[in-house]
Amino acid sequence: MANISDLQEQLGYEFNDVSLLRQAITHRSYSKINNERLEFVGDGVLDYVIALNLYQIYPDLSEGELSKMRAALVNQDGLVEIAEQLNLGHYLYLGDGELKSGGRQRPSILADALEAIFAAITLDSSFEKCRRVIERLFYYPLREQQQGKTKDYKTQLQEYIQAKRFRLPRYEIVGMTGPEHDMLFRVECTIEELDVRAYGEGKGKKQASQCAANNLLMLLNEMAFND
Repeated sequence: MANISDLQEQLGYEFNDVSLLRQAITHRSYSKINNERLEFVGDGVLDYVIALNLYQIYPDLSEGELSKMRAALVNQDGLVEIAEQLNLGHYLYLGDGELKSGGRQRPSILADALEAIFAAITLDSSFEKCRRVIERLFYYPLREQQQGKTKDYKTQLQEYIQAKRFRLPRYEIVGMTGPEHDMLFRVECTIEELDVRAYGEGKGKKQASQCAANNLLMLLNEMAFND
């Protein structure tokens, strides 16, 4: 287990009550006192801070355009990218089953823990201090949300799904091979309502997820063509 003080240093915030941070990085598989309720609060805090920043940074964009930008920033992939920069997986308290099944790299666990940390900071001090932490962590992603930027495969798939009023695609790591410094990830992308799935591989979760989304888009196009 990594030193929790290192995580505080990376966050740029020192807790008054370190037990709040410990709870934020504790998965339900490890203890009954875990981060689920904190994650609920943190989700709302993060949504508000990102929405406010987008409103201020992009004064000429419509509500719909701002909503798309926010969705791209606070979805699971966006959160996992920040979590990986913090090396958050190394600090998590996980049960034996989750540890053995690769829980330290599981996107849903990383995303939930990050949101729980935002709630923990808010409860430990104030919303304003948490806002500053979020704005620092998301500084570059917030400013990279430029209109006209080429849409990636995951965004294209998300927009297709939203147009059909289905639930968002589910991404799950189903395999990891190779040494830790050069690991190949295999990701499954699923649309539950259509009972369709596709797989992708890449040198990292983000690349593998993009590949899976592209393969699923091609599968959907093929299904539409054959109808």
